[in-house]
Amino acid sequence: MKIETYAAIDIGSNAIRLLINNVDRSLKYPDFKKAAYIRVPIRLGEDVFIQGMISEAKKTLLLEAMSGFRHMMNAYQVKEYKACATSAMRDAVNGMEIVKSIRKTNGIDISIISGREEADMIYEAGGLDTMMDKNRNYLYVDVGGGSTEIVVYGDRRKITASSFQLGTVRLLTGKVTDEEMTKFKTWLQDIYARYAPLSIIASGGNINKVHKLLGKGEGEHLNYPETKVLYDTLKKMTYEERITNYKLNTYRADVIIPALKIFLTVSKICKTNEIHVPKLGLVDGIIHHLYNGAR
Repeated sequence: MKIETYAAIDIGSNAIRLLINNVDRSLKYPDFKKAAYIRVPIRLGEDVFIQGMISEAKKTLLLEAMSGFRHMMNAYQVKEYKACATSAMRDAVNGMEIVKSIRKTNGIDISIISGREEADMIYEAGGLDTMMDKNRNYLYVDVGGGSTEIVVYGDRRKITASSFQLGTVRLLTGKVTDEEMTKFKTWLQDIYARYAPLSIIASGGNINKVHKLLGKGEGEHLNYPETKVLYDTLKKMTYEERITNYKLNTYRADVIIPALKIFLTVSKICKTNEIHVPKLGLVDGIIHHLYNGAR
C-alpha cells in the first residue's frame, strides 16, 4: 500500500473550499478517499460584482481562512496541493494584490484560472464519461457564484465550450447585464439547433442540494417538471421560510433560487428533461489533476 495525500483549494465567488484526499497509488485503479473537506462562505463576489474589488473586510476573512487551510494541509502532511481562484478573483482589480498577500502570509500559491480551464479541470475528476451514452450529446453545466461554464460533449469528447458572466451571486447583486443574458440564451439556441437532442450534466453545490431535497438516490437524475415545481415553491417563500421549511443553511437559502433559474433556463431552451447530477466540483478535478501530473 502506497498512500499519498493531495489537497485542492477552490476560491470561488460564493465560497472557498479545501478538499484533502488520500490516494492509494499501489492499486491498478487508484482509490481516492476524502480525508477532510471544509467550506467557508465568504462571498467575495458580493464585493467584486458591485465595487469591482475585494474589500479589506473580505480580504481579512480570506486570509484567515487560508491560514486555517495551511494549518490543515500541514497537519495532514499533504504531499502536493493546488489552489485555484475563479470568477470573483478574475474580475477584482486587486485580485493579484491579494494573491501576493496570501503567498506572503501563508506561502500558498494561487492560480487565477479562466472559465474554460475551470470546466476542463472539473472534467478531470472523472466519472462523467461513464454517465454519457456514446450515441448522445450532453451539456455539462457548472453554475458558480460568478460565472456559468458550459461544455458540449459528443461521443464522450468535448465538442465546444463557453463561459458566461452569469452566476448566483452576480444575479443576486443585480450585476448580470442584459447583453450577457442575451448572449447566454442565443448561444444555447445555437447549440440546441446543432446538437439536439441533449441531456444535461449539472454541477455545483446548489444542484447537489436540489438533488437531495427531491429525495434522489445516487445515479438518479432530476427531471424538468419536478425541478420547476421546487423552484416555484422556493421562490414564493421568504429567505427565512426556506431556512425553516427546507432546513437550508443561511449561505444556501438565497443562492439556490438563481442557481435553479440558470439550470431551468438551459433545460427549457435546449428542450431537455434529464438533469444528471454527478456531485463533482472543481476541488475534485484539482485532486485528479495533481494525481495525473504525478504519475
